[in-house]
Amino acid sequence: MHDLNYHHLRQFWAVAKEGGVSRAAARLHVAQSSLSAQVRQLEQRLGQALFVRSARAMRLTEAGRVALNYAESIFAAGDEMLAVLQGEVESRQQRLRVGAVATLSRNFLDNFLGPLLRDEDVRLSVTSGTLRELLGQLRVHSLDLVLANQRVVATSEDPWRCRRIARQPVSLVGHPGPRRKPFRFPQGLDGAALVLPSQETEFRAAFDVMCRRLGVRYALRAEADDMALLRLLARDSDSIALLPTIVVQDELRTGQLVELCEVPHLHESFYAITAPRRFMPRALKSLLARPEDAALARR
Repeated sequence: MHDLNYHHLRQFWAVAKEGGVSRAAARLHVAQSSLSAQVRQLEQRLGQALFVRSARAMRLTEAGRVALNYAESIFAAGDEMLAVLQGEVESRQQRLRVGAVATLSRNFLDNFLGPLLRDEDVRLSVTSGTLRELLGQLRVHSLDLVLANQRVVATSEDPWRCRRIARQPVSLVGHPGPRRKPFRFPQGLDGAALVLPSQETEFRAAFDVMCRRLGVRYALRAEADDMALLRLLARDSDSIALLPTIVVQDELRTGQLVELCEVPHLHESFYAITAPRRFMPRALKSLLARPEDAALARR
């Protein structure tokens, strides 16, 4: 088997980024015919069509999107190698690419990533998505870090490094008011209208197990897998909501909501997931070195 021609890979990358052969050829100062031939040679080597070609545009195939992710990872690694070996890593602005599971509390993200926003030497890029989507990007080094509220297990194919970065209690919150009786747990839950996270959430599953064990029957008013939406439901309904207090920290501070009780033995954990790499960015090192209580501190 012939080795991969990285020059052809660079030419493919340029065509993909420019959206066509003519613009890429102008950028690279090469003939369009030569560029097209080299991209086709790469397709032959890979045994896959990388583009769907038409008279108006060139659109990446699924294989093309995979190849582009790998190409960007390869060239980023090359840039990192040059920077490290030339001693430039500490002197130039660093880019940190973070993936955040879409259902994470935005307040947690703001608090956790806040120190990076105050560092002029760091350029932060945040991408939201499902855990599966983000791990796919981490796998090809399109991301440096994935933040999630569930643990992932390393395998021989994906040797993830997953560490807990924060753990917070889960509470019941509601609106204040003179008519609200003092809340007693768990009696206050029986027959109460509740707003809950979806059943896919780890602490919702634990909450339901606890209610069955205690013989508590609540009335489900609404459920959501998005903490931002859960925050709005807690704020705009008269129901009791189950969530970590960091989600509604501003409403608790202003008195719009009150914490009725902290649910015993119920917690939400946050995890930082990284892929093995030889050189970890300085900004990522300092971020992951923070103690758990600092990760939850309001900035």
